[in-house]
Amino acid sequence: MSADWFTADECRVEDLAEICAGPTPRDEYPGATAIEQRAVVYDAAALRERTARLGGHAVMGELAHALGEGPGVIAVRGAFDPGVIDRATEVFVEMIADQHAAGVDAGDHYAKPGANDRIWNALEKLALRAPDVFVDYYANDMVALGARAWLGPGYQIASQINVVNPGGEAQMPHRDYHLGFFTDDQAEHFAPHIHRLSPALTLQGGVAHSDMPIESGPTMLLPHSQKYGPGFLAWRRDDVKAYFAQHCIQLPLAKGDIVFFNPAVLHAAGTNHTPDVRRMANLLQISSPFGRAMETIDRDAMALTIYPVLLARSEAGTNDEALQRAIDAAAEGYAFPTNLDRDPPIGGLAPDAEAVTLRHALDERWSLDRLESALAAHAERRRT
Repeated sequence: MSADWFTADECRVEDLAEICAGPTPRDEYPGATAIEQRAVVYDAAALRERTARLGGHAVMGELAHALGEGPGVIAVRGAFDPGVIDRATEVFVEMIADQHAAGVDAGDHYAKPGANDRIWNALEKLALRAPDVFVDYYANDMVALGARAWLGPGYQIASQINVVNPGGEAQMPHRDYHLGFFTDDQAEHFAPHIHRLSPALTLQGGVAHSDMPIESGPTMLLPHSQKYGPGFLAWRRDDVKAYFAQHCIQLPLAKGDIVFFNPAVLHAAGTNHTPDVRRMANLLQISSPFGRAMETIDRDAMALTIYPVLLARSEAGTNDEALQRAIDAAAEGYAFPTNLDRDPPIGGLAPDAEAVTLRHALDERWSLDRLESALAAHAERRRT
């Protein structure tokens, strides 16, 4: 693999295997209660006591080491009061019932549509529907501890409820937000340092809303795989999928436990082999405060204003790549954040970004009115 650039063709499962064969030394994690299947496992009560005694920085430093240089996977047992979990679960079950009654198919990034029950933007929906439950739920100190350890203060939480029903099949193994949502061709455009930086912008988490014995299919994880540099280009390979199937781990969880993992850890929801367990998790996508632009910009207005000029330049024979650079400078080039209820990832990993719409308009010579209508519809789909 070239040190100067990552390409999918140069990925080697042997390199991934060599990295993932590394141990998780127990003495590097004095606050842990155990190393289970190379994941670092903590007890919430012990973490609270250790934080009070040593201070937050010492504890967060250990967690950050586990997520970065360590196995990339930690579990916190007993993180939530079961009563708080039950109250939130009741609200989420009501939301899912409402979706079924409305005939909503929420879609999924990495599994067949309809295989699981999903609630997109569960964070906002919980706050609006049951603000008291929301406050009690997100007052949780272990969520904050994990988020601050990896991302620092000012982090932004998003969450999605995922219910894998009895018989629900496993997802394909993957890396996650950000570069995991690109095709190989798209991800190859980013320099290696971006592949290394991307995982530092997000923390993945899963709160168990039901007991999750192994047969119910808790998340499959490949410890240490976040340290394989070109992994965002490797996860679709058949040999990587086969290696994952042979070497991944699954941690049984109790209601109220949390698993945190580096988003570059190869992972996938497991198959639910039980006849009666509806495995429910609140999937947390916690983002760095630095993953946001400095200024608020009305990119719709910019796109509409420059479009007649783009048309005129195109008709006059201006180089197409030059026009694309102007589109890239004006229009929003990223598909997220969006409202996945109205803009679901059905038929792909992500909906179209605004820049894609502007490109289509130019290629197909839309009228300005048609572009304005398309951008208005795009904004409506993204509205909360």
